[in-house]
Amino acid sequence: MKSQRRFIKSITETAKAETVQMPWARGARRAAMIARREMLARELEKAPRKAA
Repeated sequence: MKSQRRFIKSITETAKAETVQMPWARGARRAAMIARREMLARELEKAPRKAA
């Protein structure tokens, strides 16, 4: 096997084995992220605005 093919094979095997959780993935982390975003939006709506 040529070195480049072996290198590509090792990269694809590693990529398939990785199980990194992305922030937008479904589940508890996503729900918490959405809750934080909604809470900040509500706080901004309640905050008094400065008059120009």
